[in-house]
Amino acid sequence: MAYTEQDVADATERLRAITARLPEVTERLSHGAVTFFVREKRVVAYLTDDHHGDGRLALTCPAPPGVQEELLGSDPERFFRPPYVGHRGWIGLRLDVEPDWDEVTGLIDEAYRRVAPVTLVRQLDAST
Repeated sequence: MAYTEQDVADATERLRAITARLPEVTERLSHGAVTFFVREKRVVAYLTDDHHGDGRLALTCPAPPGVQEELLGSDPERFFRPPYVGHRGWIGLRLDVEPDWDEVTGLIDEAYRRVAPVTLVRQLDAST
């Protein structure tokens, strides 16, 4: 593990700030990971910290069809197929390898659009 507890705390705070602007997103621990939900049910994203000893600090979130393959092919050092949900097209993004927070924001926005009800997506679009 090449990152510190402060890195985990900083990443958590950044993710909180990103998700705070999304309608009806809440946070709670789920399976030991800081997880962001829409309407307390659908997972928007979660933060993993050395998940099963993988040595990564990473964001995991759903992605549109085809995006996982594109990202894995474009930058396999930062993107990976996460366990348990990777087969459903979800992506993992390492946050311990020089994260681009604008990119993280874009991925979370896209994940939100995939799992949030249409009424909430419209509310998001109206606020931007």
